[in-house]
Amino acid sequence: MRYLLAVFFFLSVGAAWAQEGGQWYKGNLHTHSLWSDGDDFPEMIMDWYKSHGYDFVSLSDHNTLAEGEKWKLVPAHKFRQRRFQEYLAKYGKDWVTYKTDSLGRINVRLKTLAEYRPKFEEQGKFLILQAEEITDKFEDKSIHVGAINVQEVIKPQGGNSVAQTMQNNLDAVYAQRKRTGQPMFPHINHPNFRWSVKVNDMKELRGERFFEVYNGHPHVHNYGDSATLGMEALWDQLLIHYLKAGKPLLYGLATDDSHDYLEFKAGASNPGRGWVMVKAKDLTPNALVDAMEKGDFYATTGVELQNLSYKKNKLALKVKPKPGVTYTIQFWGAKTAGTSEKSQLLKEVKGLQADYKVSKKDLYVRAKVISSQPQENPFQAGDLETAWIQPVVRQ
Repeated sequence: MRYLLAVFFFLSVGAAWAQEGGQWYKGNLHTHSLWSDGDDFPEMIMDWYKSHGYDFVSLSDHNTLAEGEKWKLVPAHKFRQRRFQEYLAKYGKDWVTYKTDSLGRINVRLKTLAEYRPKFEEQGKFLILQAEEITDKFEDKSIHVGAINVQEVIKPQGGNSVAQTMQNNLDAVYAQRKRTGQPMFPHINHPNFRWSVKVNDMKELRGERFFEVYNGHPHVHNYGDSATLGMEALWDQLLIHYLKAGKPLLYGLATDDSHDYLEFKAGASNPGRGWVMVKAKDLTPNALVDAMEKGDFYATTGVELQNLSYKKNKLALKVKPKPGVTYTIQFWGAKTAGTSEKSQLLKEVKGLQADYKVSKKDLYVRAKVISSQPQENPFQAGDLETAWIQPVVRQ
């Protein structure tokens, strides 16, 4: 049997909203740059997120970390040529390292994380979490696992099935965590990308604590189709299965999976579509990872919460209102009795605040807030700003 770290299994299944006090931090956990298949320089990307009110960002390029020497040819496309000139003008010739070859083409040396991190990080204000998207496959299936706060690059582990390939990569992150002593966690990215991962592939995973309930890339099929579950239905089925098997809660992330920074439009993979709001004691990797492992965060595409608590088995929330916008608050869950793997709408409230008392008959309860505000530059036309609150169980 391959090595599996059991560190996450000490967490109480009922642990949620454990941070007393603390502060809310806004972050994106899935971001790409020219270090893999993004179309912009890391500094320009960090500047975009920092200037748009984010507190932390993970640059999670495919099977690489931003270290060592890497040169990139600036393509002839006018957007890419213009971006290089903007990059050069913003940071100057003393910062930008480039050369022109005999054909007049420009090649740029990409800055490493160690080089550009001091330009952006400010204690308590902005943090860069080192990350990697471990990009693997089984036959024609794409299997991508995010590794947050990873310390060393993790090579794709492979496997004899979709499930085993996911498990092997999860295990590799946990093994590095144990060896280095650094807090980090893996998460399954966009299961429906190329229709690769099915709910049954994920049911028997060990140590699977996070997945993307929302991903802003236009080709990840967040809502499924007639033959494949959407992300919310998949989440509920896995929660039911995991909890009945004695496993911890599964938490849902919203991420950008941003690749395209030069043109904002439908069909592009732009920043600003989905993020997490984490309630942590401070803006450090240890505090953020600790808070997220406790479920002290929510995922959103625009809805913000003013208050959120889970005390004495009552899940309560209040929305931070926007002028002219209305809100629907839903509580979803499953019952302890029965064998159904479908969730139920337990309660629905039109307004800014609502609560739900978790009973002994409730296996788990999670909340969702849907606004009447159309999402700017959405994943799919017609999407409304939405928030997903992490599931809780009776304590």
